[in-house]
Amino acid sequence: MRRSTSALLIAGILFSIVGSFWYLDLDLAGLATCASLDQMAGYAARFMRPDFTAGHLWAIAGATLETLAMSAMGTLLAALTGLALALPAAGRMGWPLQRITRLLLNALRAIPELVWAVLMVLAAGLGPNAGTLALALHTAGVLGRLFAEALENTPEQPAAAIRLQGGSAWLAFCYGTLPTLWPQLLAYTLYRWENNIRMATVMGFVGAGGLGQMLYVSLSLFQEAQASTVILAMLLLVLAVDALSGWSRQRWA
Repeated sequence: MRRSTSALLIAGILFSIVGSFWYLDLDLAGLATCASLDQMAGYAARFMRPDFTAGHLWAIAGATLETLAMSAMGTLLAALTGLALALPAAGRMGWPLQRITRLLLNALRAIPELVWAVLMVLAAGLGPNAGTLALALHTAGVLGRLFAEALENTPEQPAAAIRLQGGSAWLAFCYGTLPTLWPQLLAYTLYRWENNIRMATVMGFVGAGGLGQMLYVSLSLFQEAQASTVILAMLLLVLAVDALSGWSRQRWA
């Protein structure tokens, strides 16, 4: 029985692959022709000569700072909003608010960042403002859900002890719950910042500013050398932020 099931599964996978090639009508043989290979080689060769002129590097430096600012501000706004929404989402303010807040968080993270970026470009215009808002909205939904789950798994005894001593709900949260929860919240926030750096470099393709917008303009004008430099800047930026975020998580989280 198990062998027949495995055979049917393999047959189904093979049928899906063959059916996909047939449905998409891919001309793989055309890619191996001399003309196609020469064209691809020429395109790759133009990318291998990045533009390191001073004017272009200054423009990339400005776009890099813009991308960093978008990701940092979007993550900060998302963390604050997510923490505020996590309290009712964790059931700390009654079940009606819990249901409503969880629905809101699901809606925020169900819409991808690029879709939020398109909507924000229409609402706020072209530029980094739209990218920052798009990152903040989607990330608030993700962090709010993660923060709520962390709150649900946090012991309530320290906060309850503060309430028994006459402390307010705010003091009980700040001194009884937050110290235990803080390392986990920081780790989640830094991880999402890494993701937002990558996404911020892509959202420029829809007019949200940063390195992505420079790359889109360069590719649209067939400026392969300039586009190659922008891609190198994206790679260096992501590697630097990954290293900084990993060190920060080990140091503080």
